[in-house]
Amino acid sequence: MGNETKTGYFEQVATEHLIPYARNSRKHSPEQIDQIAASLREFGFLAPVVIAPDYTILAGHGRILAAQKIGLEFVPAVRAEHLTEAQRRAYVIVDNRLSETSEWDKEMLALELTDLDLNHPGIDMDAMGFSDIELSELDIDLGNGDGTGDGGDGSGQGDGEKGGAGSLAAKFGVPPFSVLNAREGWWQDRKRAWLALGIKSEIGRGEDLIPDGGGGANQAKVG
Repeated sequence: MGNETKTGYFEQVATEHLIPYARNSRKHSPEQIDQIAASLREFGFLAPVVIAPDYTILAGHGRILAAQKIGLEFVPAVRAEHLTEAQRRAYVIVDNRLSETSEWDKEMLALELTDLDLNHPGIDMDAMGFSDIELSELDIDLGNGDGTGDGGDGSGQGDGEKGGAGSLAAKFGVPPFSVLNAREGWWQDRKRAWLALGIKSEIGRGEDLIPDGGGGANQAKVG
């Protein structure tokens, strides 16, 4: 039985009894605590914190700060009694470090976030923890973040779209990314289909496409 997994036992602990690890090298900004707090409000406190027998926090400092901010009196915890003092100190570092070694599948992330925003209005997108700048870097546009994909009133009509209805995905058959990646396979397939129909994007470039009556400026060009 030498390969069995060692874990502590689960319990509910009072947040006021928990002690931050004095030599914790991980910092939490006020903005991050706000993000964690939003997540706790939306989803609840699902992942237990890890504590030492004396209630010192080994993993979950940010969540405890957020829990205290929103007034949670008790949180789930795992008491790691099988660890030595040196192992506890090492675990504080390991737990923080391992979360940094993974990376996002950006295409799958964009697909999931966009689908949640458009089709599941009950989800608070602010609780996802992504800033507008981060979403822009991922080429994701979540619109109003209210799940409606419209002007925010659920009608399907955005500002300036009196007769329009539905989201960009509904109108154009593509997710509303802020930047369209024309090198993706599905877009190239669509382009080839257009070419097969005789549609060429190059035709008309640089030409005056406004027939008769494009205004004085247009007539001046022609004359």
